[in-house]
Amino acid sequence: MKCTQYFLFMKKRPDREGILDEWILETIGNPLRTEIQLDGRIRKWRYIEETGKYLRVVLLEDGETVHNAFFDRRFKEENT
Repeated sequence: MKCTQYFLFMKKRPDREGILDEWILETIGNPLRTEIQLDGRIRKWRYIEETGKYLRVVLLEDGETVHNAFFDRRFKEENT
């Protein structure tokens, strides 16, 4: 998994230590929702059953380099 130095630093925070690489890869490969930010970065969300939370993964413009990953308390699923 490709990642930025920022991600490697942030991954050490106590609130992010429990985020598994497996969950990040699942989110990238099979997201519940995907959005492209104005700066070109890509946001992807997935519900993680084991935690009961939504994981947000932010990728660089290349679509494969992980820049950030965290549990997003404000994410709401849209009813379709």
